Amino acid sequence: RMSDEYRYNVEDLMNQKVTFRDQATGRIKQVPISAVAKARKTSTFSSVKRIDLKRVISIQSNVLEGANPTEVVNGIKEVMEGYDLPRGVKVDFTGEQEEQAKELSFLSGALLIAVFLIFLILVSQFNSASTPFIILVTVVFSLIGVFLGLVIFRMEFVIMMTMIGIISLAGIVVNNAIVLIDFIKQLTARKHDELSLGEDEKLPTAQLIEVIVEAGRTRLRPVLLTAITTILGLIPLATGMNINFYTLFSENDPNIFFGGDNVVFWGPMSWTVIFGLTFATFLTLVIVPVMYYIFERVQRFFAKLVA
Repeated sequence: RMSDEYRYNVEDLMNQKVTFRDQATGRIKQVPISAVAKARKTSTFSSVKRIDLKRVISIQSNVLEGANPTEVVNGIKEVMEGYDLPRGVKVDFTGEQEEQAKELSFLSGALLIAVFLIFLILVSQFNSASTPFIILVTVVFSLIGVFLGLVIFRMEFVIMMTMIGIISLAGIVVNNAIVLIDFIKQLTARKHDELSLGEDEKLPTAQLIEVIVEAGRTRLRPVLLTAITTILGLIPLATGMNINFYTLFSENDPNIFFGGDNVVFWGPMSWTVIFGLTFATFLTLVIVPVMYYIFERVQRFFAKLVA
């Protein structure tokens, strides 16, 4: 290693010897660096980064406290749309935005797979395609409820935990619709036997409406209780409720407080399930019976056309 007095001197650097073997004679020779290279002062990057063999320049920045990174990035994108970039130059947003895009893509695919599997199971159980379709409408209701809740209470859409909550909702909200429609079919079969109708005969329209109303009235309490117990069970997780059981039994002081680190992680998922389940439950009690009646009327209409 060169001493400090020569290390930053360009002339001393260029006079350093380069040792090589002469291919013609086979002898070891030495020549100064100035014989094979020239020194020139210029402005350039201290290092060249490449991704997939393409030169990359990374620009990093933090956001101010309380600012939403997604909103900041969207604002930058709007500004960048007004620039004409040179040929071969493009702008990509990586880092947290790239990871969120990957997570959203993966979890969206997982949601579609979950809904498809639920549909297959329902088709095998009900031996029908229309009934599972009516049940899966509750998943759409839950999505509407989630986004309405986030907008009304001004909560952020946390990609990972909110999407996990939505996927969980797909398996939760269908339960109430399954219970309701299954009971409608049971009452329909009983009424069919009471009226001594043939296998191919359908219930009269008045009897069908009576059965649907009776099923909705009978299953109102179980559906509401199922939703309420689920929501109440999630509230401590959503609010970050903490109870010190040690002091509760030793000092008769539960030391209850809300918040903490856990609510930052589990809160978005819990509120997602609460919003979606609350909205979907009330619509299930109204929309699902109506849709069942409409589908039944449509099937009877086409059956008459075929006959």
